[in-house]
Amino acid sequence: MDKIIEKLSTELNIKETQIIATVKLIDEGNTIPFIARYRKEVTGGLSDEVLRELYERLNYLRNLEKRKEEVKHSIEEQGNLTEEIETSLEQANTLAEVEDIYRPYKPKKKTRATIAKAKGLEPLANIIIEQKESVPLEIIAKDFVTSEQNVENTMEKDKIVANVEEAIAGALDIIAENISDNPKYRKKIKGICYREAVINVKANDPEVKTSYDMYYDFSETIKTLPSHRILAINRGEKEDILKVKIDKPEDKIIFYIEKDIIKGHTQFEEYLKNTIKDSWKRLIEPSIDREIRSDLTEKAEEKAIRVFGKNAKQLLLSPPIKNLTVIGFDPAYRTGCKIAIIDETGKVLDTTTIYPTEPQNDIENSKNVLLQLIDKYDVNMFAIGNGTASRESEMFVADVIKEAKTKLNKDVHYAIVSEAGASVYSASKLATEEYPDINVSLRGAISIARRLQDPLAELVKIDPKSIGVGQYQHDVDQKKLSESLEGVVEDAVNKVGVDVNTATPSLLQYIAGINKTIANNIVKYRDSNGKIKERRELLKVPKLGKVAFEQCAGFIRVFDGKNALETTAVHPESYEKAEDLLNKIGYKKEDLLDKDKVKIIQKDLSNINIENTAKELEIGEITLKDIISELSKPGRDPREEMPKPILRSDVLKFEDLKEGQILTGTVRNVTDFGAFVDVGVKHDGLVHISELSDKYVKNPADIVSIGDIVKVKVIGIDSDRQKVKLSMKI
Repeated sequence: MDKIIEKLSTELNIKETQIIATVKLIDEGNTIPFIARYRKEVTGGLSDEVLRELYERLNYLRNLEKRKEEVKHSIEEQGNLTEEIETSLEQANTLAEVEDIYRPYKPKKKTRATIAKAKGLEPLANIIIEQKESVPLEIIAKDFVTSEQNVENTMEKDKIVANVEEAIAGALDIIAENISDNPKYRKKIKGICYREAVINVKANDPEVKTSYDMYYDFSETIKTLPSHRILAINRGEKEDILKVKIDKPEDKIIFYIEKDIIKGHTQFEEYLKNTIKDSWKRLIEPSIDREIRSDLTEKAEEKAIRVFGKNAKQLLLSPPIKNLTVIGFDPAYRTGCKIAIIDETGKVLDTTTIYPTEPQNDIENSKNVLLQLIDKYDVNMFAIGNGTASRESEMFVADVIKEAKTKLNKDVHYAIVSEAGASVYSASKLATEEYPDINVSLRGAISIARRLQDPLAELVKIDPKSIGVGQYQHDVDQKKLSESLEGVVEDAVNKVGVDVNTATPSLLQYIAGINKTIANNIVKYRDSNGKIKERRELLKVPKLGKVAFEQCAGFIRVFDGKNALETTAVHPESYEKAEDLLNKIGYKKEDLLDKDKVKIIQKDLSNINIENTAKELEIGEITLKDIISELSKPGRDPREEMPKPILRSDVLKFEDLKEGQILTGTVRNVTDFGAFVDVGVKHDGLVHISELSDKYVKNPADIVSIGDIVKVKVIGIDSDRQKVKLSMKI
């Protein structure tokens, strides 16, 4: 365990004392959100992102140590364990290195070498590799020949060595496999390949135009190959559009092995040279190719999963649009645009279908329907899905908004909302339970409207993989992606907190300590007993015991309840200290419900001496700062500090774009090669990584996040493909 702690400390640049304390908390069953928020004194204030990374690496390193012990035990049972092998295992940093060490001792399927060993040719292989005998090899090999007559009754037929040539060939097969299995050689060869190998990509049919055009005649050293290209090449190969080959410095590799094996100019030199080449071509190269491709893919997937997770978290934490009645507008052509009117609480007021797009083009009647709905329900906002027919729908809605201003004297705006996963949700069991009497096709419009009103509450209903803000998310290890995204959603939900009296089971199940069963039980309890009045009442919910309560309590919000502190993230374990703090400045917890008093409380708390007050209250300084932050803004939603979505009333046409034009846009997606920005035309424009800043940018996520409002300059327009290149270097 000490080695793991030391390694984690080095890798994550965290003190060993912090690692030890955090690992203890994890092993005690505490959740990451709980540790991140309420055990800062213990961890030294480690963030949820760092804690997730620590948790993942801890599991990997523990599995690595377990595998080392298994391999050591297996080799020891075979009677082959040496100090050198033990040292190599101890120094191995990856599972791949451990498997390379185990390779020579791993039970093998039938190979040319195992067949030769079964024929008793291993001693001959040893003679050849030692290169000491002066007696001609052909004569030595005669001793290993077994005639059929001699073995008919005493030996199995497949153990016959018919002649000298077969004996020598079998011995060389054994040597070839031993060379291939040598962990020292494999480590060196991999190192050479990672430094110097080049990946070459060609098109299976160069005449066919596809989205992989740039890879039709492509080459790059594998050490510089970015993750998005690796995944794109993999996908193109899987779709049988691309063929991939890794060119390695073969002469250098063979020279290295020859130098280590061949001991001068002996009768064995030529045999060994040919055997080394055979081992390379037949055994090592195919295996190394697979391992390199697998390793590159694994690293690319890890990067893609991190990018997806960061983007998903930003999207989940998008600020809600509160106190507005919204029309959810789900665009389509033939089947019509689905409409849902949602009030400020998220309740469905009305639904319908209109046909302003092709082939019907029933524009006037569709306008009248929407104007009537705007007037009847006092609609303030349109949320337009960004899928099929979105552009045409946006132009149509912009015209409706103009008429609403002139005919109804009403200011209405619109925002484009990602509809990724809306169709999946519409047909889900959850959607059926929520809207049993509403047609499947109309549920998408409801989801789109609610995503604008409260992105977090709505998006948790959808499989995180379907959120659509990633990079090749369908090409990566789906189990790893799911695990990562569950953590991301959990962190986002707990960062915001949930109103226990309005939250759906979909939202509640992501609260620390609460699973799907408990989430459903909370809603059933609420339905049977009315509003929950205080956090401790949760202990009456079936299956929600003291351990779960400790984990979840601080993330639960109870508005209009018995305790004003429960509109904040102050944990029940700190209520007494929070009240002592309020008493110290002359207030009671009930004063937190008075907006005017809160402003004064906020000012008084900002003047507190943290060090002295922490000692006086016998509380940690970090915890005190968190309590002050919560008491200063009771009931606050941290998402309110995020950039608000751009609300539009008019539409920008692609034809209106000009190079050099300065626009304001919203970051919709961040990849490791740049960011996609919505400037109001049909397709998001790309700000390449080289155009994000005047300074060198290693990672676009260091510069922008999803939801950011940015100023961009148009630097390239591709009218044929309806694509626009943007720059943030203004």
